[in-house]
Amino acid sequence: MRSVTYSMGVSLDGYIVGPDGGFSWSAPDPAVFRFWIDEIRGVGVHLLGRRLYETMLYWETADEDPSLDDAMLEWAALWKPLPKVVFSTTLTAVQGNARLLSGGLAEEIERLRAEPGEGEIAIGGATLAVEAAAAGLIDEYRTVVYPVLVGGGTPYFPRDERRVDLELVETRTFDSGVVHLRHRVVR
Repeated sequence: MRSVTYSMGVSLDGYIVGPDGGFSWSAPDPAVFRFWIDEIRGVGVHLLGRRLYETMLYWETADEDPSLDDAMLEWAALWKPLPKVVFSTTLTAVQGNARLLSGGLAEEIERLRAEPGEGEIAIGGATLAVEAAAAGLIDEYRTVVYPVLVGGGTPYFPRDERRVDLELVETRTFDSGVVHLRHRVVR
């Protein structure tokens, strides 16, 4: 069965975006960007909320940008054909290899797990992650922790009363001080 992963950059105080909605502090250096490239290779389908979808929309046509370096072109070549499911109640259409749903995250995850296919089911965006976590559908949390305190914003982890035990599976420290932590949910 395909696993569900939630992976995003996060500040040391636990936010994916700061109080002003910005996340420029999470711009990856070349080593961290290479890490993200390697991570996306293991993804079979990416589930996104509207905000993350709109942020990542650039990559649907980025290969036309002559200023991109080889790593960025490699990312674009992996991202563009990747199947995506965008959850939104406000969008009326999506671009690229994406389809739009207005609800039913748990049902979509169960459908994707049941159908044949390779690669992980990746969740991008805190709003979707909260819903998936509440339903007990996340198998792994992958945090890429940046050495910055932003003081508030959108939290990486759901803020609920439910305890979730985790097992540390992998760590990696980058020269920039960024740390990757991979935890599996103990079932």
